[in-house]
Amino acid sequence: MPDVSLLAAVALAASLNLYAILGGADFGGGMWTLLATGPRARLQRDTIARVLAPVWEANHVWLVLAIVILFTGFPPAYAALGTMLHVPLTLLLFGIVLRGAAFVFRAYGGSRGRPARSWEHMFAAASAATPLVLGMIVGAITEGTPSWTTPFCWLVGVFAQSLFALLAAVYLTVEADTPALADDFRARALITGACVAALALVVFLTSNPAVRAGLTRTAWALPLHLATGMSAMSVFVLVYRRTYRRARIAAATQVSLIVWGWALAQYPFLIRPGVTLQSAAAPAATLRLLLTFLVVGALVLFPALAYLFTVFDPAARNGKEGA
Repeated sequence: MPDVSLLAAVALAASLNLYAILGGADFGGGMWTLLATGPRARLQRDTIARVLAPVWEANHVWLVLAIVILFTGFPPAYAALGTMLHVPLTLLLFGIVLRGAAFVFRAYGGSRGRPARSWEHMFAAASAATPLVLGMIVGAITEGTPSWTTPFCWLVGVFAQSLFALLAAVYLTVEADTPALADDFRARALITGACVAALALVVFLTSNPAVRAGLTRTAWALPLHLATGMSAMSVFVLVYRRTYRRARIAAATQVSLIVWGWALAQYPFLIRPGVTLQSAAAPAATLRLLLTFLVVGALVLFPALAYLFTVFDPAARNGKEGA
């Protein structure tokens, strides 16, 4: 019979993966709102707002799920994180709430005028700051240090920002209403993809030796790196060729492989160097009950979200391949 603690950890990693490729793209959209430029800057912002409006709240379900799995299935790890990283976790939650509130107030406050611009700027700033803090938390967990402001943590934070910005730019090429607007996001995707590649190398080289060993000396390391590299190259080629719907799949695959690579490099630790999967796991009976409810919930949640995304996917409705 499979180890129930390992199954719960896989569910935790899967929820973080889904949050990265869905909620992460929402944060990236906010960053491109902040960086909108050119003659179509207003149209870029309006497109981002239109795309986010139906789904931004739903995408946070994966973060909520990850928190529930953590405090139910691994309570000592949840307690350690809440104590060790109380400040950045509080900043993270504050950024998520501020971003959502600003987005809603912008929508109901009208699309023009000083109040709308103020809320829009707040939404964009919170969207840029929150992934930075999230990445710094991941860096601290990886290093196993209560200091979340080390150079490595900052690098992971900027890397998270770049990943989310890449996702958003690629996704928005599909959502753009005109070829010119799609080209705006295409240019951003190509530039950000190059930044992601450079930052990935820097993060790898500055990580501690134990993390580098996990990323290079295990049986899964070479296949994972090859798959990640192929996904990254596919994103670049497909975006360059304006095959946007396939590029969206490739970008989500690239980010997913990065998340799972980090999770595998952490194993068997939840928090380095002392909190392991086994030491933090709840009793087996609790974990079995948790997994049962996760399966039952998935039977309801996945079809509902699939329907939501299909309804609000203009490319799916129009059957188009590019922009």
